[in-house]
Amino acid sequence: MNPNFLEQKPMLLRKHLASSSASEDLQKVLLCLARVSHAIARSIQTADTGGAGSTNQFGEQQLAFDILSDNIIQNHLQQCGVVAQCASEEQDDFVTLTDTAPYTVVYDPLDGSSLFDVNFTIGSIFGVYQGKEVLGKSPRDQVAAAYAVYGPRTLFIFSMGSGVCECSFTEEGEPIVLRKYSPLHGEAKNYSPGNLRAITDNAAYRAVIQDWLERTLTLRYSGCMVADIHHLLVKGQGVFANVGGNTYPNGKLRILYECGPFAYLVEQLGGSASTGEKSILDVTITSIDQRTPIIAGSKSEVERVCGKLKG
Repeated sequence: MNPNFLEQKPMLLRKHLASSSASEDLQKVLLCLARVSHAIARSIQTADTGGAGSTNQFGEQQLAFDILSDNIIQNHLQQCGVVAQCASEEQDDFVTLTDTAPYTVVYDPLDGSSLFDVNFTIGSIFGVYQGKEVLGKSPRDQVAAAYAVYGPRTLFIFSMGSGVCECSFTEEGEPIVLRKYSPLHGEAKNYSPGNLRAITDNAAYRAVIQDWLERTLTLRYSGCMVADIHHLLVKGQGVFANVGGNTYPNGKLRILYECGPFAYLVEQLGGSASTGEKSILDVTITSIDQRTPIIAGSKSEVERVCGKLKG
């Protein structure tokens, strides 16, 4: 038995959800997100890897598959009937779907899209909030979070506030819960350093990197947040960091689509996800494009990094 997993008998996701305390509507949201992940994975096999000739709300060049995956997710959320609105990294504002429905879903449809043309692992990230008012809340208000990994296998990982589960898919695309993840170890052996160019103007971050090198931690970094945090969750330890410098003084990653959902998942497993000053779960969301530094993973290592960043 792998000590990083709580082994259990595989079970169809719909049966797993039906046996939980989740409302029927929340069960529908999770099933929708799992099935849309499978739909995106299938589309990847034949998708255009070229540019779309457009930019998203943050001025970043969009791939044709950025737009396609965003449309796939939005269409599935519309059809499931229990999502009032959604917000995507590829859209300028919240999009109304079923106005009177009980949930809002926020998502990054294609995390790591710059790696798409070289066939590296990429993913999708999802956060679920009750109601339509997300601005003014914090990521701790999420009622569920999930992500999909599009690698050699497609996996869907989710939490509704009671542990973290991993799903694979049948040949017909039916999601199956395979196992639950064990809590993260306090000590990290691996590190994933994002936004490394910041070390040229952020002496504290440079000291963090130097500390990891001197302690001979093992580098594990792909450039895709989904792949890197998935690695530490599966291995049961590690630390991921993406902090600010002159170019991105408040950090590069967005709290709504990326850091908030992963903070929820990491802390479900007893890890930490910090801005360097406080838990990301306690940051008030003021805009859909709000950025934040993030240090996430094994609790003692996150605390060590935060201490060095404070000087």
